[in-house]
Amino acid sequence: MEAVQAQVLSHYRSELVEHIRANGHVLSADGLLTVKLAKEFGFCYGVERAIDLAYAARKYFPPEKPIYLLGEIIHNPEVNDQIRNLGIQIISPKPTDAEMDRLQPGDVVMIPAFGTEVGTRKALEAKGCQMVDTTCGDVMSVWKRVRQYSQENVTSIIHGKAKHEETKATTSQARAYGSGHYLVVFTLGETDYVCNYILNGGNKEEFLEKFKGAFSTGFDPDLHLKAVGVANQTTMLRGETEEVQRRIKAAMIQKYGASEIDKHFRFFDTICGATQDRQDALEKLLREPMDLLLVIGGYNSSNTSHLAEMGEAKLPTYFIKNSKKMVSDKLIVHYDQHKGQEVETHDWFPAGKITVGVTAGASCPNNLIEDTIRRLFELRGITSVRELLGTAN
Repeated sequence: MEAVQAQVLSHYRSELVEHIRANGHVLSADGLLTVKLAKEFGFCYGVERAIDLAYAARKYFPPEKPIYLLGEIIHNPEVNDQIRNLGIQIISPKPTDAEMDRLQPGDVVMIPAFGTEVGTRKALEAKGCQMVDTTCGDVMSVWKRVRQYSQENVTSIIHGKAKHEETKATTSQARAYGSGHYLVVFTLGETDYVCNYILNGGNKEEFLEKFKGAFSTGFDPDLHLKAVGVANQTTMLRGETEEVQRRIKAAMIQKYGASEIDKHFRFFDTICGATQDRQDALEKLLREPMDLLLVIGGYNSSNTSHLAEMGEAKLPTYFIKNSKKMVSDKLIVHYDQHKGQEVETHDWFPAGKITVGVTAGASCPNNLIEDTIRRLFELRGITSVRELLGTAN
């Protein structure tokens, strides 16, 4: 990994971003534009480690030896393009029969930062593949808790997105080493539905239809909601996960009494520290006067989407994957999470002196943040940011 550091830095580092960080996280052209960068943003340790391992694996194994990656290394399209450029072949997160047939004993298979399902790993090991595991340590901490619940016949209620790769990997842990079950809840509305069922029962068929695809095989809400443990996808909003566990705990106390709560409810804080740091930093930035916020990252990145949600609640916020989405000062193409697609917004960049906040998800490299900042100043007619750096000094 040490041997590839220069290559990794050449692809993802930004002197401009480092300079702004060292100068109060602000870059300004008086009378035209001020950019404020959140105190915490971009690559986290887990993402850096995953990328380093990918580059190191390609250097370590002979060039002729194929390396396969299960899906995306992280949720950022530019980074995944760079991984492809190394000659690493991307296959399905859960390989198809045809892909499994293509793999040979001794082939190298890389597990992405959010992990893989237990069954997938076992199948690859049985095939004789060599594994390069880049799973984030915070994700593995969640797995440990879910396995503990499973071994104690406690149902894991997981706050997360049921179709997200990390959540799929986590739910697979619930059935791998014991007889526990799982149920995934995404919203507080779904949480309230579960709480009401715990307290009052209800229509089992309706329950199972509502959560279709988000519970374990054989899950029965009449049987498996009597003892539950809350866990979460590591990139969720901390406040929302805490509210999920608070509501479920309150329902259990109401149902069984405070003296019996330990028999029916468990909870461990498994929010990723880097995710929380970025949320805290944005919360602080949002208290400052700003005209708009740009959030940079992959559209399928969970932690980035939550940063965009936080911004939207306060001021005009544009979720973009790169600087090219700022077509002009009259047009920006950005991701609308509610519609699940890119949309166009016109006249997004106000005239006159403005302040723009910038943050990025944990899977966004600094070079993309630099591109975005440079583009902002270009839209104000400033093509030489280097002059501003001298002013900042």
